[in-house]
Amino acid sequence: MAKQLLVEYTTFEVTPQQISESLTQNNGRLIVNGVLQRAEAKNQNGRIYPKDTLMREAGKYAESFISEKRALGELDHPDSSVVNLNNVSHNVLDMNWNGDDLVGTVEVLGTPSGNILKELFKAGIRLGISSRGMGSVKEVMREGDNTLEVQPDFELIAFDFVSNPSTHGAFLSPVNEGKQITIDKYQNVNILITDIIKEF
Repeated sequence: MAKQLLVEYTTFEVTPQQISESLTQNNGRLIVNGVLQRAEAKNQNGRIYPKDTLMREAGKYAESFISEKRALGELDHPDSSVVNLNNVSHNVLDMNWNGDDLVGTVEVLGTPSGNILKELFKAGIRLGISSRGMGSVKEVMREGDNTLEVQPDFELIAFDFVSNPSTHGAFLSPVNEGKQITIDKYQNVNILITDIIKEF
């Protein structure tokens, strides 16, 4: 089976109050944490990641990237298996397992893309964090349903912030949580990004 680019989405939301608390309590750094990826559960793309495969790749990612402070990700998914430094918005600081959930701590960087990401957060836009990797899938029967199972050749590349989340019931939030506030000022992410760019 040929490898393909596999992207999976996990929803999260950050409120302006939470951003303020995180910046205050982390010396000006915006740090969020939550579920990065989920094993053994079918996502909205119809794929399941076996836990042993995801554990192996998470371990390699932690050893090769997180420990060397280069676990960088982009704002929106590129159609590439390479992380483009011009579009880097964040760095993964830590990862650990909570049951079948791969939980991580992520710092939003002061790069152009990181600043856009921060402004999206401030406007109350719900985004997602998404794993990007290369691998093949195989159709299998699970619980009476046809499912695409990610195969052992999967290689984790990065975690990106995106606008189309797909993993059920997973949210990232600032390390210091506050009240959830819903802001509907912007219905279209593209309008917000355009407004942000005009300000720079």
